[in-house]
Amino acid sequence: MRKFLLMFLFLFLNFTIAQEREKIDGVAAVIGDFVVLDSDIDKQFMQLKVSGVSMENITKCQVFGKLLEDKLYQHHAIQDSIEVNNAEIQSYVDQQVNAFAEQIGSMDKLLSYYKKDSEQELRDEMFELNKNSELSKKMQQAIIKDIEVTPEEVRQFFNSIPKDDRPVFGTELRVSQIVLYPKTTEEEKQKVINRLRDYKADVIDNGASFVSKAVLYSEDPGSRSRGGKYSINRKTSPMIKKFNEVAFSLTEGEISDPFETEYGFFIIYLEKIRGQEYDVRTILLRPKINQKEIDETREKLDNVRSRIVSGEISFADAAIEVSDEIETRNDGGLLINPETQDYKFELTKMDPELYSQISSLKEGEVSAIFQDNDRFNPIKFKILSVSDRYDEHIADFSKDYLKIQKLALQNKQLKEIEKWQNDKIFDTYININNDFGNCEFFSNWLKN
Repeated sequence: MRKFLLMFLFLFLNFTIAQEREKIDGVAAVIGDFVVLDSDIDKQFMQLKVSGVSMENITKCQVFGKLLEDKLYQHHAIQDSIEVNNAEIQSYVDQQVNAFAEQIGSMDKLLSYYKKDSEQELRDEMFELNKNSELSKKMQQAIIKDIEVTPEEVRQFFNSIPKDDRPVFGTELRVSQIVLYPKTTEEEKQKVINRLRDYKADVIDNGASFVSKAVLYSEDPGSRSRGGKYSINRKTSPMIKKFNEVAFSLTEGEISDPFETEYGFFIIYLEKIRGQEYDVRTILLRPKINQKEIDETREKLDNVRSRIVSGEISFADAAIEVSDEIETRNDGGLLINPETQDYKFELTKMDPELYSQISSLKEGEVSAIFQDNDRFNPIKFKILSVSDRYDEHIADFSKDYLKIQKLALQNKQLKEIEKWQNDKIFDTYININNDFGNCEFFSNWLKN
């Protein structure tokens, strides 16, 4: 009898605690295997706000509806055995948290804003948010991956748009650049090589931590905060060729010798092999550059600019001849638009910094010399030029076929996602709290 009473008391206490928890943080909805809590809606509001999104015209119902969509995607992504790369997500979270902390003023202020007791607690929550977001994205990609449009479908799509409603495409142009990096001396290179050799020896001979050395000494801001860690894939690695060659030649637990790339000198520690996935840690050091080399580089680019302006050489030929930027050199300096993956940039949608550098240039004109920097190069010099300027105009089927094709494809993909979503809503267990019964959702979440 005593055992029964103890068990009853245990169950009663747990039920009471669960009830109190539900009062504090009510269940807004259940989607398949996922629960949406009231606090999830608040977190989403907070996430959007800290990311810089204006919340002026965004309602609670709209945020809730987006969460319902995400949970539906996530549920079926798991059902379909879709996987995400946890290492990549962790890397993104590290960058995200650090950026938010810098934006808000300090890590303590960020923890206070998110009402978290520790940085790890915040990172864990951000990891789950980003992991779920990536699952949603991959599920949507799986839904539309085989969708294509035929030329006839593009024509029909264009003809279905009333003439007065046809899109207006803004002024477009092509942008080319020539980039020079100040070179260093062999003496400075050797200093860096010796330092990297010392780090390697300390790890191998004395059991020092490679991770700690990466945090303390690596000059790669993208990986330093996570101990130099990258996860790379034999088939899809985005890393530079030399880096991949060295990484994939190592055995598990091995540290490479120092090697040179266009970004500086690396050593790589191969931490773990997981099939096609390689978990590596790196330390990057860049040789010092003195003022003499900086001045000589600027003078060299000034001479190149004079040759172009005088007509002695074309901008494209000069880029092929002297530019240090591998990504653009062989294309005569032409930049690729990261949004469209072609050479055209719409003036009003261009990166603000790039816009400020080329907005006043006439076609074929060469800019002044700009001093710049990037992730791996603390200083570089560049000149820019624009060509093939297309003025703002109403969409024309023949001239703008590729843009219209893209719009037609997006339209077809959206319809396919909408169809998938409507089908899955009826196939999936969904229970919406009555508090949200008056929301006007785009999709039929209430199954009316």
